[in-house]
Amino acid sequence: MHKNHFNTPQAENEKILSYKKGSTERENLIQALKTAKSQVIEIPMIIDGEAIRTDKKVEIRPPHEHQHLLGYYFAGDETHLRNAIDAALAAHKNWASLSWKQRASIFLKAAGMISGPYRARINAATMLGQSKSAHQAEIDAACELADFLRFNVQYMSEIYAEQPASGDLTWNRIEQRALEGFVFALTPFNFTAIAGNLPSAPAMMGNTVVWKPSNSQIYSARIIMEIFQEAGLPKGVINLVYVSGSTAGKVIFSHPDFAGIHFTGSTAVFQQIWKEIGNNISKYKSYPRIVGETGGKNFVLVHESANAAQVATALTRGAFEYQGQKCSAASRAYIPDTLWEEVLNEIKCDMETIKMGSVEDFSNFVNAVIDEASFTKLSGFIERAKHDPEAQIIQGGNYDKSEGYFIEPTIILTTNPHYITMEEELFGPILTIYVYDHTKFDETVDLVDKTSIYALTGSIFSKDRYIIDSVMKRLNHAAGNFYINDKPTGAVVNQQPFGGARGSGTNDKAGSKLNLLRWVSPRTIKECFLPPESYKYPFMEG
Repeated sequence: MHKNHFNTPQAENEKILSYKKGSTERENLIQALKTAKSQVIEIPMIIDGEAIRTDKKVEIRPPHEHQHLLGYYFAGDETHLRNAIDAALAAHKNWASLSWKQRASIFLKAAGMISGPYRARINAATMLGQSKSAHQAEIDAACELADFLRFNVQYMSEIYAEQPASGDLTWNRIEQRALEGFVFALTPFNFTAIAGNLPSAPAMMGNTVVWKPSNSQIYSARIIMEIFQEAGLPKGVINLVYVSGSTAGKVIFSHPDFAGIHFTGSTAVFQQIWKEIGNNISKYKSYPRIVGETGGKNFVLVHESANAAQVATALTRGAFEYQGQKCSAASRAYIPDTLWEEVLNEIKCDMETIKMGSVEDFSNFVNAVIDEASFTKLSGFIERAKHDPEAQIIQGGNYDKSEGYFIEPTIILTTNPHYITMEEELFGPILTIYVYDHTKFDETVDLVDKTSIYALTGSIFSKDRYIIDSVMKRLNHAAGNFYINDKPTGAVVNQQPFGGARGSGTNDKAGSKLNLLRWVSPRTIKECFLPPESYKYPFMEG
């Protein structure tokens, strides 16, 4: 059989559907929501391709309607985790040696299923399980996940095609090998796309994976796994387990075949993981790859030359879409006193029209936060601000958990640029604003850079190109994703590769070739066609 080189289909970003009233996609989604709510399902773990059930069932309820039961998942223990590792290791040889073109076919088929027949179903699951609006589910579960898979296939083909120079009498090659061992994917609740990308990116490059999703995202994670299996993913390549974090840490990070972790979550958890890996470094066959995207305290810096309406829209969308539960959400803003009243009036106009409630009412802009723990944390910060002389709640400030975990979009105005909600990541619909003296813009730029440990996203609003250029240079390390006259959210695969540094992670840029390079171990091969037959060099001749 001829070993031809193949070109993969040209990747393009999935078109975002509008879900306008009367549209086919809206009707399909409404039906998918009705079907999902009419069933109480049981969700097993998937280990070595088999459905695994246990005697411990845990309820799954919508964050916005916690009296409704969507289903149960079966929680596992240390034994299940060890079985998943064994399955991954057993599958490694055949999967790693399979042609990359065959691996590409599986994930391209999965992308087609997500953007096609599974679109309404995975969006509905994301809406119900994670309390996302139709639009937020569409740009995440359907579009971004399909984009990750398609563009990662394209990046993979480019990586394998890159080869070193050779001479007349030598042939040099680079062979991109899968890592030696298994990869652990630890995924968050807030993006279905991230939950799908973190295990599939290493798998695409020939690795086998143990995947632990957030308990709050299991309802849609099961559909991702179902799609992968239906697309032809062999047994044991990705093993889906529902175990506690302590169990995962105990087993995974002490295993000699642990080859790497692909992580999105909190900074504190990532730092603890890094510490455990360091403590166990002598146990591993290889130095593990540590890839993580963590927290953010993302800024919007406004110059007095900015357009007030554009600033207000960026703050409303950037801070309150998906209840501020995005790593990139705008959570601190710096606005000059000369522009403040105009921006405030624009924000008030926006806030007066915002509706909050169930995801099934498509007119709602804001839904529920993910769980009671988040609700309690966020309401605590709101109460603190109500009684703090350095803070004033100028919009929102209400909350209610009688039907769902609803936190009203809240804006805190502070006189202290180091007030706690300017520095600490809240992960909810709370925006803190500091109004600065417009004559102290330079000092404010320094504040932006030094206030937070994070460096994920940030934006500058200005019409002055000299100001934009200056801020970009001075905030060189303050954000891995920097926006000019735009909100600091909404990164698109292949357009704005995503990731930050400092306390925000390793900046390995999901949605780019850079991330996939972390999941291979290159071997350089030199073949000599006419090997020398004497040790002597010409300079040695008398």
